[in-house]
Amino acid sequence: MWHRIKEFGWNWRGVLVTTPAIATLVWVLRLSGALQFVELAAYDQFVRWQPSEPLDDRILIVGIEAGYTSQPDAVYAELLSKLQDLEPRLIGLDIYRDIPIDPGHDDLVAVFKKYDNIFGIEKIVGENDTQTVPPPETLAEKDQVGFNDLVTDDDARIRRSLLTVEDETGKDHYALNLLMAGLYLQEEGISIGADEETGWYKLGDVVLEPLDSNSGSYTGVDNGGYQIFINYRGAAGSFAQVTMSEILSGQVPPELVRDRIVLIGDVTEVSKDLFPVPYTLTAKQRMPGVEIHAHMASQLISAVLDDRPLMRSWVEWQEALWIIFWTGIGASLAWGLRNTGQGKAWSWERLIGIGFVAMVLVGSTYGALLSGLWLPIVSPGLGLFLSAVAITGFIARSAGQIRNTFGRYLSDEIVATLLESPEGLKLGGERRTITILTSDLRGFTGISERLDPEEVVKLLNLYLSDMADVITDYMGTIDEFMGDGILVLFGAPLPRADDPERAIACAVAMQLALSAVNEKIQAFGLAPFEMGIGVHTGDVVVGNIGSEKRAKYGVVGSQVNLTYRIESYTTGGQILISERTYNLLEDILEIRGTQQVSPKGVKEPITIYQVGGIKGKYNLRLPEIVEEFCPVPEAIAVKFSVLQGKDIVSELNYAEIWQLSEREAYLRLHTTNGAMPPKALANLKLNFAAPAHNDLSDDFYAKVIANPNLAAPDFQIKFTMRPPQIHTEFSQLYSQAQEAENLASSSQ
Repeated sequence: MWHRIKEFGWNWRGVLVTTPAIATLVWVLRLSGALQFVELAAYDQFVRWQPSEPLDDRILIVGIEAGYTSQPDAVYAELLSKLQDLEPRLIGLDIYRDIPIDPGHDDLVAVFKKYDNIFGIEKIVGENDTQTVPPPETLAEKDQVGFNDLVTDDDARIRRSLLTVEDETGKDHYALNLLMAGLYLQEEGISIGADEETGWYKLGDVVLEPLDSNSGSYTGVDNGGYQIFINYRGAAGSFAQVTMSEILSGQVPPELVRDRIVLIGDVTEVSKDLFPVPYTLTAKQRMPGVEIHAHMASQLISAVLDDRPLMRSWVEWQEALWIIFWTGIGASLAWGLRNTGQGKAWSWERLIGIGFVAMVLVGSTYGALLSGLWLPIVSPGLGLFLSAVAITGFIARSAGQIRNTFGRYLSDEIVATLLESPEGLKLGGERRTITILTSDLRGFTGISERLDPEEVVKLLNLYLSDMADVITDYMGTIDEFMGDGILVLFGAPLPRADDPERAIACAVAMQLALSAVNEKIQAFGLAPFEMGIGVHTGDVVVGNIGSEKRAKYGVVGSQVNLTYRIESYTTGGQILISERTYNLLEDILEIRGTQQVSPKGVKEPITIYQVGGIKGKYNLRLPEIVEEFCPVPEAIAVKFSVLQGKDIVSELNYAEIWQLSEREAYLRLHTTNGAMPPKALANLKLNFAAPAHNDLSDDFYAKVIANPNLAAPDFQIKFTMRPPQIHTEFSQLYSQAQEAENLASSSQ
């Protein structure tokens, strides 16, 4: 049991460390108020995304239009009388009438006394008399007054509704919207009460949960009085509305007013009673105060009669768990995808994964809002992002430490394997079947001897950088850079079913990529590089080799040596593979030649295959190069020795070049000393032997090519390295041979 817990803890160590650390950081930011502004902005956007709701036909707004905002009491007396004729259930007068405005004040007082369904307003919240407004005296005596104070946030928007306020004498004052809703519901047989457990206001079965200072996305907000969130039905214009002049002129049909709550207020664009709400993006989108009161009353009535949800939020411990959950999701996702991206800080898999999870967060938060639950989105989103960043940074740092400890592994798969195991890659190894690729530039040693060390390094970096990119694309593990040679493993440290196929495809792709390298080296004034590649599949031992203080991931076994032997038979541009590799892929390989060879250290001759391309998934093909030979007008005398490795293993022999192409030549051996032509695939070191070429004393190199059409003493070679001056000389000799052949053809 303990072992499983330990293993689980190790496997998910990044998540277990990162999640609480990042969640704590985000929670501190949340409580400090640093996230409040963006949280409220996100909430407003969600509100704007909500689908429009149908008009609440229980409420009608009578808008006081331009020209009627400063009317005497007589006009309002007439307005209220005409409205009463249309039989509304309740009338809320959202204009201050604390000071008589004659003519008609007595008429207005008479209307106030006559009807019990008319309610006026007062402004109750303020530090002194200049900030408060008393109610109409007559309505106050009848207790038909509600306050119209609105609670604004720091950005001046109105998202909260103030239901009750207790004054300095201990008397409770009620909001106009609460009075309208309560009296409307009272006629429906539903009364305002108090919840037995909490003491909160209760309309029927609907409990009005008051806000605390950190409700929703608020931090330390003033929650004085009894406040709830406003669940708006929509933007400005969400209620049926008529004008004051239409009522006075008798243009409004009775059914539009009958049995409704009628709210009267200023709706002009120049009114001081316009406020920004979550829907507001421009000044023209501000909402009249009377309509805000309509939304407040409507949400209370609809919650009881229509089961429309009131807006609510979680308590702090629930919100903390919400942040921890999404922080953990971000950490788990980044940790679970840590082996993707080939070592890049952000892979497409991670970006798409985080993007998808972020969309789920947005969707779930938006869905919760539609059901009346205001969940924070910025704080969990920040936790999601920061945890993913922290995990990515942790992995990058750990990988860097492991590379330093174990000699800078070139394969990200090795690093991933180390990270997956508490013990890392132990010293020792395991036997495994892998496919091995070796490559080497033909004649690069001779080139490097003629260049400054700095230029040699530049050339190597240019070549190896491009080749490494290709190898990485085909998921090969670069085990070794040996000068201009590369040793690549397919199947270690992680085996895959298509290791041989990827190895061959990689070899073809490397040969194709060499043309881009040759374009870059033109600046050095060198002849184009040519590369030989050998590929073999065999059983080897792979693993960590060395000591506890210094170890290297590598491969040992005779099959590695055999791969090098196969590569040594190649000429520039060739890919040679073993019979075992060929047998695994023969259906998808394009083979351009075979031959039997007897590598050193191998008892029996083996067959090697020249690959011209691979079909199937990768579908890559090397171009076929046809050499055009021309007889030289005058034989070119050369001397040569046979090489084994870098050692000369034969006496000096003489021959003449009698036919020439761009890259190859036919030679005729001088047999005066009984010499025989060198064997196919032998490597030769050559020099010009004629006095005419005394100024060209540099060595050049070639490999003997099997040609069944040539008989001794003739044999064919392919040049593997020619210094620039000698390369130029052969180009001129070939051009002269072509001209001579063309002249001979035209004379016939």
